[in-house]
Amino acid sequence: MNNVTTARASYHGTVTEEELKALDAYWRACNFLAAGMIYLQDNPLLRQPLRVEHIKRRLLGHWGASPGLSFMYVHMNRLISKLDLNAIFLAGPGHGAPGVIAPVYLEETYSEIYPDISQDSTGLQRLFKQFSFPGGIGSHCTPELPGSIHEGGELGYSLSHATGAVFDNPDLICVAAVGDGEAETGPLATSWHSGKFINPIRDGAVLPILHLNGYKINNPTLLSRIPHAELEALFKGYGWKPHFVEGNEPMAMHRSMAETMETCINEIRALQSTARQAGNACRQVWPMIVLRSPKGWTGPKTVDGNKIEGFWRAHQVPLKTVHQNPEHLQLLEEWLRSYRPEELFDENGSLIPALRALVPRGLRRMSANPHTNGGLLKRNLRMPDFRDYAATVAKPATSAAMNTRPLGAMLRDIMQMNNRNFRVFGPDENTSNKLDAIYEVSKKLWLAEYLPEDANGGELSPDGRVLEMLSEHTLEGWLEGYVLTGRHGFFATYEAFVHVIDSMFNQHAKWLAIAEKLSWRAPIASLNLLITSTVWRQDHNGFTHQDPGFLDLVVNKSPAVTRIYLPPDVNCLLSTADHCLRSHNDINVIVCDKQAHIQYLDIDSAIAHCTKGLGIWTWASNDAGEEPDVVMVGCGDIPTKEALAATALLRETFPTLKIRFINVVDLFRLTPNSEHPHGLSDSDFDSLFTADKPIIFNFHGYPWLIHRLAYRRNNHRNLHVRGYVEQGNINTPLELAIENRIDRFSLAIEVINRVPGLNVAGAHAKQAFLDQQISCRQYAHTHGTDMPQIDDWVWPF
Repeated sequence: MNNVTTARASYHGTVTEEELKALDAYWRACNFLAAGMIYLQDNPLLRQPLRVEHIKRRLLGHWGASPGLSFMYVHMNRLISKLDLNAIFLAGPGHGAPGVIAPVYLEETYSEIYPDISQDSTGLQRLFKQFSFPGGIGSHCTPELPGSIHEGGELGYSLSHATGAVFDNPDLICVAAVGDGEAETGPLATSWHSGKFINPIRDGAVLPILHLNGYKINNPTLLSRIPHAELEALFKGYGWKPHFVEGNEPMAMHRSMAETMETCINEIRALQSTARQAGNACRQVWPMIVLRSPKGWTGPKTVDGNKIEGFWRAHQVPLKTVHQNPEHLQLLEEWLRSYRPEELFDENGSLIPALRALVPRGLRRMSANPHTNGGLLKRNLRMPDFRDYAATVAKPATSAAMNTRPLGAMLRDIMQMNNRNFRVFGPDENTSNKLDAIYEVSKKLWLAEYLPEDANGGELSPDGRVLEMLSEHTLEGWLEGYVLTGRHGFFATYEAFVHVIDSMFNQHAKWLAIAEKLSWRAPIASLNLLITSTVWRQDHNGFTHQDPGFLDLVVNKSPAVTRIYLPPDVNCLLSTADHCLRSHNDINVIVCDKQAHIQYLDIDSAIAHCTKGLGIWTWASNDAGEEPDVVMVGCGDIPTKEALAATALLRETFPTLKIRFINVVDLFRLTPNSEHPHGLSDSDFDSLFTADKPIIFNFHGYPWLIHRLAYRRNNHRNLHVRGYVEQGNINTPLELAIENRIDRFSLAIEVINRVPGLNVAGAHAKQAFLDQQISCRQYAHTHGTDMPQIDDWVWPF
């Protein structure tokens, strides 16, 4: 369709020729700035003939999607001004950032935050030079860009971020520009279902604009090459009402886009009004736009006989050899002058008043909308006292409880106390994860069809605030959009499948790391992830569900924003969750299994322990006042139990052996305080773990992660870590522990091997422990369960 000259539209509105001419002039100014950002470091308004020294030495950036993005932005500005809309803009094609930076600069928000980038020729020169330039700004819609909550550096999340932004924001409209390359990603394809979760009464609306410019880096896009009827049927099948704007002749496209966007906004308002007046929250068929325009629109048509506009060659830099090729330099100047900048900017280099008049005012500017700086709108959660949900622990390690069930009750009450700014997210697993108490105050949001049997345990409601969908990508995107716009959330998922959002976690962590350095960005609520159904309780799902490696990924990210907690019991989990829900600008990863586990600490002890992040359990140690022979460490629920059981075996077998038992909740306490804000000083680490004694560290995850965190410690040479080593299948819990050498018998043998004087004297004990280990394996293979004395083990001292 890129060769057509008229726009497809079925709508006839009241937009005047004068309005269209003004829109086109403003759009030309945006396109001039976008191209200038890619090429120019000087002579920003072409007041002189263009010379090589005016051109950046390295030509970086992406032109192809930029004109289309500016086109959408400019037309949304018209409607904001006309209809007094509360709106924000998300650019899915991240590489089209020049097309967003340009209108943001022209509406002056950029200069308000960065006064050096002023509204004159000097500021324009600085804007151009800093783009994709050392010491400047990146080529995406990064956190440094006012109005951005979505970088787009990784494709696939624009629509889910936009949906999260409008949850509980009934007046907000989020324009989500979806690139046609982005539309080929799995996360984006799934997120089209987000429209089925937008409640027309209490939520705002998303207006997706699928930008069909036809090409990726050097390939056609799938959706641009299917018949119109098939494309229309696809989006009707997804549950949207598609409107089409197609063509390449600017004035015809302006008219079509103006009429179509206004039609869509009116449809959104009508749907919301009908639902709100009737009080009927049901699923709506929301409008969307398919914008088909040439890639690199208004750029060079051909270069050296090669097609540029409307082809993949326009994706990045259309003219790459302007330094070496005078003809290309002339083509660049002709291209830039085609926008007639002398008509658009005054003598000082400012946008002329007639065009400035098109900009929405104050906070109605999409780049100044407070929803895009969500910390300005954030209100701290009203929190119940987490002590009220505590498990009774009369004596350490002698009773059992389900760790996550009390947390579910706590989340229930948080939901009830914060029913406009808190949501719980999970992929069809909240009941499985023992968090189902939340349904007592809020059901699962469901706006689609209901069946009679749903009334019996379905827990569905059109007013639900629990969001469940079997797409971790979409849920994570919703949660990120929700917290980025000033609200709070909690996401629980199985450990084996949290890897689905690895890249999304990466992107959000990078966003936060940059945002923390920007004084003008107010802190947002932390992203809270509960990782449950863990590796050590996958005895029925087997090898495919055994993977604790998400923690390794978390450690890769900035220590300014990453936190990892492994509470061993109910009360530690409650204390940890309370802390995380009160925090800001972090990603909190909490690892705690959902099954029944032995309980260790009463609530007061748990609070003290979690506050420290790690510490000696004096009740499990017998080295008081003396230097220990060995330090036994548990980190995680099952590893802690097995380390304690090993400690008991050793104390029963070697009564004079001095053992110090340490439990670690806050994993980053193991790092030096120079590397992470939660890190221990070397002197505190040496005091706890000793400077020269063996340390047997039983860890929830992959063992090398602990070595990575602690490799600089003085006693690292004596640190011996046990953890998951990719062994297992359909095993009993103890057998799985044995397979990975984190079981009590393997740990006790490890101590005998490491403590001087025990290697020979402990030979009989080692043999006895091996015999017990073999017996436990045989029992599991015969009976299908672990021995009762293993399942029911309690601390004997």
